[in-house]
Amino acid sequence: MALWLFKEEPETYSFADLERDGTTTWSGVKNALAQKHLRAIQKGDRIFFYATGKEKSVVGVMEATAGAIPDPGDATGKLVVVNVKPVRKLKKPVTLAAIKADKAFANWELVRQGRLSVMPVPEELWKAIEAMAK
Repeated sequence: MALWLFKEEPETYSFADLERDGTTTWSGVKNALAQKHLRAIQKGDRIFFYATGKEKSVVGVMEATAGAIPDPGDATGKLVVVNVKPVRKLKKPVTLAAIKADKAFANWELVRQGRLSVMPVPEELWKAIEAMAK
């Protein structure tokens, strides 16, 4: 099982929306590196839901319900999407400021490549965020 982080504007689609819907298709990702990451996702992978915009926080955990599939809205056939379901809301959101304040995160894409919308999460950083959320 791999670990990931997906970003979304909560005004567009929030973790509460995902909890209400029960599942969603993660689409609209255009960046080549983010698409490469999406292609690597497998059923059962865990994913942090990161609320961008004003919140800038990891707010929940999702699970991939299948591997990447072709994006039905992409006429070029190059883009993929991933279906996800909610696992749980974090007890306490973990802010970007808190993540940046911890030197353990200094080389992570969330800190170094702020605009990247899909990224892997090393296991030790996943555990650190889980601990920060308690």
